[in-house]
Amino acid sequence: MRPPSDPIDLDAVDRRIVNSLQGGFPLTSRPYAAAAEALGLDEDELIARLKRLIEVGALSRFAPMFDAQRIGGAVTLAAMEVPAARFEAVAETLASMPAIAHNYERDHRLNMWFVIATETPVGIGLAQREIEAATGLKVLLFPKVREYFVGMRVEA
Repeated sequence: MRPPSDPIDLDAVDRRIVNSLQGGFPLTSRPYAAAAEALGLDEDELIARLKRLIEVGALSRFAPMFDAQRIGGAVTLAAMEVPAARFEAVAETLASMPAIAHNYERDHRLNMWFVIATETPVGIGLAQREIEAATGLKVLLFPKVREYFVGMRVEA
């Protein structure tokens, strides 16, 4: 993937794809075919373009977003202060845990950030204690106070 500062060339079709698929995706047996038809494309072209948009960094991912709280689960942002010498080992520990959606490094005292997702709200605290026991490091939780949706529209 290219550095975020490099511009990415999107043609008119790429721009239509980015703009149209943020508002929903068809719930059918062949959702890519239905989405492609609405865009005037064929299914294979849409899939290939989405893969390319991810590969070049125009999109970080193409996946559904679920409201875990509405279906009884819980999600929270978490952070830890991890000594540099242990960073990779702690990242591997987190990656092996089913409650951890992803983790990433930040240039900050709290240098490891990750998302904890569990089937129930009680699971967040259980996962926090499991991580602390496995790493010996304090886990700080940053639960969602308010949800925002920021759409990205590109000029056609």
